[in-house]
Amino acid sequence: MTKKIKEENIYTSKDKKMRCCKVESIISVDERGQTVIPKHIREKANIRAGDKLAVMSYEKDEKICCISLIKVEDLTEMVKDMFGPMMKEIISK
Repeated sequence: MTKKIKEENIYTSKDKKMRCCKVESIISVDERGQTVIPKHIREKANIRAGDKLAVMSYEKDEKICCISLIKVEDLTEMVKDMFGPMMKEIISK
């Protein structure tokens, strides 16, 4: 069961174009450890059946405090953007 709640920005950048840490909804975990990503979030994130998502976590005081889902194709592009220029430099030496 999901519950849509009023959007609340915990952080908004100075230019107002980039927002993060927004509470989109509250979801439950069932007895098998499964959750449902609400439809309005799947639509905004363009997540479709069969898409692969990477589970990313952030630890604080040796406990996971934040969990993020990133589409694998987006993660792949981020890694290429970060390491591509560095790899070109290494290879050219």
